[in-house]
Amino acid sequence: MINLRICLDVDNLERAIAFYTGAFELKVGRRFDQKWVELIGAQAPIDLLETKEGSSPFTGATALRTFERHWCPVHLDFVVADLEKMLSTILALGAKLERPVREEPYGRLANLADPFGHGICLLQMNERGYDALV
Repeated sequence: MINLRICLDVDNLERAIAFYTGAFELKVGRRFDQKWVELIGAQAPIDLLETKEGSSPFTGATALRTFERHWCPVHLDFVVADLEKMLSTILALGAKLERPVREEPYGRLANLADPFGHGICLLQMNERGYDALV
């Protein structure tokens, strides 16, 4: 089996630690250096990497890093037991709700952005979950 790690660029490491540990009850694992922290407690570790706004994400990049809401075809889904409670918590920690919570065949869904511009979703699955789609 392949091991998966999720790596998120952030412009303020301590603020990102506060957001993700406060919102999702993750814990700080290892601190690899002053700008790289591992969060544990999810099915995959989440590495927070402090980088400067305006820095280049890779050699030859035409777009520089920005921490306003940005489009990336990858986002994080967090499956939660109580969507309203989690929504209240993460909004207080700086997340932004991007559209009203909606009902889907598999449960309830909230689309948000974290304080660093990354897309995140909260999913409260119903008893059928994704099996409702097949």
